[in-house]
Amino acid sequence: MAVPKRKTSKKVKRQRRTHKKLHLPGMVECQNCGEYAKPHHVCKECGNYNGKEVVEK
Repeated sequence: MAVPKRKTSKKVKRQRRTHKKLHLPGMVECQNCGEYAKPHHVCKECGNYNGKEVVEK
């Protein structure tokens, strides 16, 4: 069984975990209603995409 030779320091442990975090999705304002939505997706509030109504609400 493998056993570490030395204690892992706080610095090394934190450097290794820098990529393990939550990321906020990039949001853009809808051209029609002004609500925030994901880019390149249909707006959940008004159903518009690229200035055209795609989903009827």
